Amino acid sequence: MKIAILAANGRTGRLITEEALNKGYSVSAFVRDSKKLAPKENLVVIEKDIFQLDTKDLQGFDVIIDCFGEWKDLSLHKKHIEYLVKILAGNKARFLVVGGAGSLYMDKTHSTRLMDTPSFPSEYLGVTKATADVLDVLRNTKEIHWVYVCPPAEFVFDAPKTGKYKIIGEEFETNAKGESKGSYADYATAMIEIAGDSKYDKQRMGVIGL
Repeated sequence: MKIAILAANGRTGRLITEEALNKGYSVSAFVRDSKKLAPKENLVVIEKDIFQLDTKDLQGFDVIIDCFGEWKDLSLHKKHIEYLVKILAGNKARFLVVGGAGSLYMDKTHSTRLMDTPSFPSEYLGVTKATADVLDVLRNTKEIHWVYVCPPAEFVFDAPKTGKYKIIGEEFETNAKGESKGSYADYATAMIEIAGDSKYDKQRMGVIGL
């Protein structure tokens, strides 16, 4: 499997890149600064900003994984996904997007999201709305095979890889401890599992640690 990883230098991108390489896949890592990513077997590092990519850059891949993240200029979330959707139109690759947990539904009617609940932390509301906008753009896209993958609500960077996780659907779930919690490393493993399974198509998924 040939995988392109966009924003591969970020926290999530690095771990997803590492997981894909460990599985023996061929990886092209698109980064803004190639000096921050060490060369490895089966890894091609391409120094190019997402907004500099064109249709040809993303041809020939089985899977493209978008690990874009931004906390300052939140408008870039929607701008970057609109740009990628445009240049990926007609591309047969599966397009996986690192999402946010705040847009997961809290009920069967899908009328309330996690971000709509009174206890949702106000300091995360801005970036949560921005990542939800990304999902809205994808839902209105018919020409690409997208999958939006939400991490757990409590997403822990320095927690170890356990291999114990669950891939969930549109609705918020917790583990046996009543937590929506998990490590970046387990999320990366789940993302590569989703990348290799074509049954996931034009839908939003989630991941929680067990």
